[in-house]
Amino acid sequence: MYAAVAVPINSGRLADIGSGPGFPGLPLKILRPELQLVLVESNIKKGTFLAEVIRELGLLNARVLISRYEELGEELAPLDFVCSRAVGEFGPFLDWAASDVVSAGRVILWIGGRDLDEARKSVQWDWQEPIAVPQSLRRYLLVGSKRPVPCS
Repeated sequence: MYAAVAVPINSGRLADIGSGPGFPGLPLKILRPELQLVLVESNIKKGTFLAEVIRELGLLNARVLISRYEELGEELAPLDFVCSRAVGEFGPFLDWAASDVVSAGRVILWIGGRDLDEARKSVQWDWQEPIAVPQSLRRYLLVGSKRPVPCS
């Protein structure tokens, strides 16, 4: 999987928000068994499917939370990585990920070229240059590191 190479995700805690069929969380977990994975999915049928996949594959340190991400916080924190490939509105999602309750260190978005500028408006993150996804039509990985809070 391209993200496992393009972004140094070797170990730590990863939350895949809006996981749907389990992408990118499940492939990342398979490639990086050391990851502690939480798949967050609001759809009960999809979440049940994901739990069954985790059980069938015997993946350790992987679980499913059937919930909207906005309703979660301490159940996930602290996170080293939070990722999403299908987030609707970037502003609220990025604010949530940067919040003290969630405390994500890095955010990874699978994003279309038209959405890059909108996502990069969030000033809570230091953005790397977008990484083009090979053999895709203007799809990118956008990686941000949480900015330190200035001392007053």
